[in-house]
Amino acid sequence: MSEFLEIFKQYHWDDVKASIYNKNHIDVEEALHNPKRGLEDFKALVSPAASAYLEPMAQLSHQLTQKRFGKTLQMYIPLYLSNECNNICTYCGFSLDNKIKRKTLSPIEIMQEVSVIKNMGYDHVLLVTGEANQTVHVDYFKKVLDLIRPHFSHISMEVQPLDQEDYEALIPLGLNTVLVYQETYHQEDYKKHHPKGKKSNFEYRLATPDRLGRAGIHKMGLGVLIGLEDWRTDCFFTALHLQYLEKTYWQTKYSLSFPRLRPFSGGLEPKVAMNDRELAQLICAYRIFNEEVELSISTRESTSFRNHIIKMGITSISAGSKTNPGGYTVAPESLEQFEISDERSPQEIAQMIKNSGYEVVWKDWDQVL
Repeated sequence: MSEFLEIFKQYHWDDVKASIYNKNHIDVEEALHNPKRGLEDFKALVSPAASAYLEPMAQLSHQLTQKRFGKTLQMYIPLYLSNECNNICTYCGFSLDNKIKRKTLSPIEIMQEVSVIKNMGYDHVLLVTGEANQTVHVDYFKKVLDLIRPHFSHISMEVQPLDQEDYEALIPLGLNTVLVYQETYHQEDYKKHHPKGKKSNFEYRLATPDRLGRAGIHKMGLGVLIGLEDWRTDCFFTALHLQYLEKTYWQTKYSLSFPRLRPFSGGLEPKVAMNDRELAQLICAYRIFNEEVELSISTRESTSFRNHIIKMGITSISAGSKTNPGGYTVAPESLEQFEISDERSPQEIAQMIKNSGYEVVWKDWDQVL
């Protein structure tokens, strides 16, 4: 049973949304000057009223990030193992109803991908699959971890939500971090976008971070798919979730990501558009709200945006990403999950980071607790 579910049920989407949009400049200024910030402050910082305060928000976010993380940026790269999926999701290229060529990497193919990734300089890898329990199941993940563990200091995973005992079996094999995005906390719209498959179970997905916390995961990542619903309200519920998890599973570290809905074959148009200025506002709001959380930005975003956002609170960044299985070693035979925007090489991104006065971190020195 998810303990967070009981907290979540105490909030009503429309009430939260109205509260955010009713915040004014006084609320924003109080949030910026409060020595200890809470959820009401976060509402103010993501509200339309805060858009006029982006410059002081950016400066404060920059100061808080440097105080906690220094002038460093962690580099990571995704390794897509499979695009097989049993779910129908309206926004995803891997959706079951998309007539695409399906591919799950073999051990030999995985090691070919690993070789290319290691030659790029990476020591931190994110394993990604669709959600297909018949092929990319726990036993498959065990074999993959056993295969690649000697080659990476930090292994993250973004796959289907698993049971607590499954996470407990994978952690000793080298699993450091699990990313699980709720996609949207709007329960009715969640059902519209996930009409078929295990992912259609809103409450099971919502309970995944609780299962991870009980399993003793080193780090977990949260987030929503920005564009499915009102982003300000969705991100409030992410902040609520994060606050609960930090208090409950205090030995675990946390990260947040900001994936904006990107085109794919036959893709979904965003219900709510978010411009670059609003995304910068959100990133700064999260940093001001929480000085400890790691903030990650992917290659979904443009070259210009990524160049500027690294000084506003970001602590990790991907580069050279491919979002289809086998994408690093062969010409794409399978559909990408989403389109890449920033196509610069890892070396070009690393040089950009250095030119900005930051240190590039390829290796994650954290040890699993």
